[in-house]
Amino acid sequence: MNKSYQLQYVRPWNLINLCPFYQSTPLREMSAPSGVQLLIKDETNRFGLGAFKALGGIYAVAMFLIDRWQTEHQAELDPNKLFDQELQSWSNQFTFVCASAGNHGMAVAKGAQLFNAKCRVHLADNVPFSFEEKLESLGAEVVRSGTVYEDSMQAARDESDFGDDTVVLLADSSWPGYTKMPTLVMEGYTVLAEEMRRHFDQHCQSNQDWPSHVFLQAGVGGLAAAVTLHIRQHWRVQPKIIVVEPDAAPCLYESNRLGKLATVKGPVSSMGRLDCKEPSLLAFAVLQQHADDFVCISESDAADAVSFLAEREITTTPSGAAGVAAVLVAERLDISIPAGSTCLAIATEGQF
Repeated sequence: MNKSYQLQYVRPWNLINLCPFYQSTPLREMSAPSGVQLLIKDETNRFGLGAFKALGGIYAVAMFLIDRWQTEHQAELDPNKLFDQELQSWSNQFTFVCASAGNHGMAVAKGAQLFNAKCRVHLADNVPFSFEEKLESLGAEVVRSGTVYEDSMQAARDESDFGDDTVVLLADSSWPGYTKMPTLVMEGYTVLAEEMRRHFDQHCQSNQDWPSHVFLQAGVGGLAAAVTLHIRQHWRVQPKIIVVEPDAAPCLYESNRLGKLATVKGPVSSMGRLDCKEPSLLAFAVLQQHADDFVCISESDAADAVSFLAEREITTTPSGAAGVAAVLVAERLDISIPAGSTCLAIATEGQF
């Protein structure tokens, strides 16, 4: 699993910047109780959808449409043309299908809406009704499929196996034989990391001003892997990278411990978007090679981090606060953070 992976970041950066409502999300500074400096990349209002995942879903939909059009017409396509009536009429033949614990589905639905395609999202029974309402408001068809995320993922995979090439599975996880679309999703996430790199390049006067530690929460691992790979390949100052999971769903922790992909069992976690029992093949390959540590936090750790951020005017969920939670209990997790360190974490979603 030591293959060297590459992710495009210039292409998603340029394409996402074409979106009329694109804005870089803020980096907020605060102090942790231990005294370390804490930087929070605040994704709670990304694209008005309230989560970083909008970057991956919108970009992957756009790139699929561009690639398919170029293949059919044997000609280059200016991405700006995706907003033209001719291309929008052509795009309407496609239905993007996915499973979601909430945010990925909204990202795919938004991408489909932008380019006049269709979208169908499989949700497990444990996904809050508020997500279903938001998906439908974006024009997506919602199907309840099974009791947990893994059931809804299987339903989406089954639907895409019927042989209709206008039905497109757009998963944010990967497995043997299915890597192209999740790679595009991960490339979309690199926009977030590139925003941070540009900020630090512009505002940090010395190497010591860059983050010394980066805490990245993970479900299947797509965001953590995309940010990690971008950091390792493009940041001029290299931090320690710590992957954070719920102790109810430590699939990457166990995979790293065993040296191979592992499926885990556990109770339902309040960190719903991180409650994934099987990691992405691509994400694990990247994180196994490039992350420094894998840790697990408790339900109460995440709840305390939600309160900590709320007191500082960042409203998020246990999933969104998980990276911060690991900073707050770093000593208990045996993570060494010397005095004067700067820790970076991402508030990955708003509160729904």
